[in-house]
Amino acid sequence: MQTPDHDLDQDYDFNVGVQTEFLAEQSAPSRNRYVFAYKITITNSGSQSAQLMSRKWLITDGDGKTQEVSGDGVVGQQPVIEPGKRHQYTSGTVLETKVGSMSGLYQMVAADGHEFSASIPPFTLSYPNALH
Repeated sequence: MQTPDHDLDQDYDFNVGVQTEFLAEQSAPSRNRYVFAYKITITNSGSQSAQLMSRKWLITDGDGKTQEVSGDGVVGQQPVIEPGKRHQYTSGTVLETKVGSMSGLYQMVAADGHEFSASIPPFTLSYPNALH
């Protein structure tokens, strides 16, 4: 019988936080163009450093239309995040509706070679006063 590795979760504990902003100066609501910025903070609460290798996003607009975006790293980087440290970056997306959502995951490789995913919890993108 195998014993579970209770330290595994503590070794690879990454949390993702998001702040969003509607960019009025880049948007054109009359043409169904809504531009949003999102600032991501990835915090390593584990005991292993890990490198962010790739990302996968699921972007859903207010009409339920979904788009999947994936690629290497984030904004041209594949950062190594040490235990107790965090990595921040800002990116953006364009929607055809006033409201949408995003979620996804980061593929990570720990210093010991272990590959794992860090989940990006769903978050809302919203034109000001579109939601109550």
